[in-house]
Amino acid sequence: MVQQQSLTVEQAAGCLRRGEVIAYPTEAVYGLGCDPSSEAAVRHILQLKNRRQEAGLILVADSLERLSPFVRPVTREQLAAAKATWPGPVTWLFPRARSVPDWLAGNHSTIAVRVSEHPVCISLCRAFGGAIVSTSANPAAAEPATEPGKVIEYFGNAIAGVVEGSLGANRQPSEIRDLATGAVIRAGGT
Repeated sequence: MVQQQSLTVEQAAGCLRRGEVIAYPTEAVYGLGCDPSSEAAVRHILQLKNRRQEAGLILVADSLERLSPFVRPVTREQLAAAKATWPGPVTWLFPRARSVPDWLAGNHSTIAVRVSEHPVCISLCRAFGGAIVSTSANPAAAEPATEPGKVIEYFGNAIAGVVEGSLGANRQPSEIRDLATGAVIRAGGT
């Protein structure tokens, strides 16, 4: 790993392509991110967070099209429900594509996806050219990082760096809803 540093969006996209883990601001907290197709990078995030693989991870993108390789088709009504909250801080559990590995989605038949409204997330996905993993930047049971210094305190040089930018205005991580039922799995907040 390189020395822990502040990263531009372009530098961070390069880190993602090299299979490295980065931290970046989201709507409410700093997130850890990586290329969702890199098993080594995903496993590194799980290890950093002390998170069980079975739990699965969220993917964030700048558009629904970037999420399409990870999800199966849904009904028009289900798609309309998700689109009504996007871009925004609502994560939906979509049926996962058959190609999505367990080390990414956990032991679920769904995968958690979100189209972000945060300018850094949008720029990062565009520069990278795809969706990225988005999980709060904190070890299990610790408070999510809300400033770069806390990210560094938690992870130091175990990540490539922290993307420059400010958090969004939300006070809690994204709400999670089940697309099949509409049920709220995790309450969010603004």
